Amino acid sequence: MKYPTLLALLALTAAVPAVAQDSGIVRNPIPGSDFPIAQSVEVPAGATILYVSGQVPPVIDESAERGSRAAYGDTETQTVGVLERVEAALVNGGFTMDDVVKMQVFLVGDPEMDGEMDFEGFMRGYTQFFSAERGNLPARSAMEIAGLVVPGWLVEIEVMAAR
Repeated sequence: MKYPTLLALLALTAAVPAVAQDSGIVRNPIPGSDFPIAQSVEVPAGATILYVSGQVPPVIDESAERGSRAAYGDTETQTVGVLERVEAALVNGGFTMDDVVKMQVFLVGDPEMDGEMDFEGFMRGYTQFFSAERGNLPARSAMEIAGLVVPGWLVEIEVMAAR
């Protein structure tokens, strides 16, 4: 490893402000990026942590064939529905969406998009709940998978919250 490169990286990282919450949780933004996730999140010892199991989309069209994509909507609609379920689970545990520190997102290719994953649709739904302006950016992974338990599901999200 070359020292000038390491020193430049350290200087850049030091110049990027971390966002701390009253709980002592620190969200470190991605240097030089406005992408709405944290590069990392620091959770102090003694924090209360809640793990929320993977949440899946609710049915939005009862008249559609059970288990079909039409019953659950497109990726954006499913993302909003899933995040509303995540929010309900958090509230049930005494937390809020602002307490989410880690998120794993599983996306399935949309049959109406030639089987391509609709990452843009996911992001439209995601940014309704998480943004730099709110200061609640979690560390996040998003991955495309072959399928979920129900064929019409395009999105599943699990989170970890801390306060």
